[in-house]
Amino acid sequence: MPDTPGTTAVPENHVAPCSRAEWRAWLAAHHHRPGGVWLVLYKKAAAAPTLSTDDVVEEAIAFGWIDSVPKKLDAERWMLWVAPRQAGSNWSRLSKTRAARMEQAGQMADAGRAAIERARADGSWASLDEVEDLVVPGDLGAALAALPPARECWDAFPPSTRRGILEWILNARREATRAARIETTARLAQVGKRANQWPGDE
Repeated sequence: MPDTPGTTAVPENHVAPCSRAEWRAWLAAHHHRPGGVWLVLYKKAAAAPTLSTDDVVEEAIAFGWIDSVPKKLDAERWMLWVAPRQAGSNWSRLSKTRAARMEQAGQMADAGRAAIERARADGSWASLDEVEDLVVPGDLGAALAALPPARECWDAFPPSTRRGILEWILNARREATRAARIETTARLAQVGKRANQWPGDE
């Protein structure tokens, strides 16, 4: 399909499987590569064979890979960056459920099991548990309490918003970065605004 104005060019580093079986076969042959790949898929409305999101993500997990942010290609296609999971990458509850489902189905590859063992060893397997339970850490709780009515506003935010902010704080690599994110979160919550939002999300 030729590129037209308003569309994104298909990158050279891409794969476009027509079925889950093709995607699994590609992963089986290439999961050892150090870099990722753009997975080109058709939208549901397009009259072309394609994969569901569950197909993509479950097979990726089975081989120790992880999906990232999607990108539009054109009116019929979109693409998704999929790459080997890096050490320390947090495991969501949904990803852990999918991994268990693949193991129970006998579809988990050794590479996927190895990624899980690494995550258990470095703590990233359980790192999101409190985030997904919306547990407010002590330092954030103190910052919210110091700026009334920040805590009341925080509690009124949708669960998805609170989860996103909590993960953003969790993922700070340095203490100074964490402190800055907590300060921003509390200061904005005091006036009913949400931290870590895309422009236009407020």
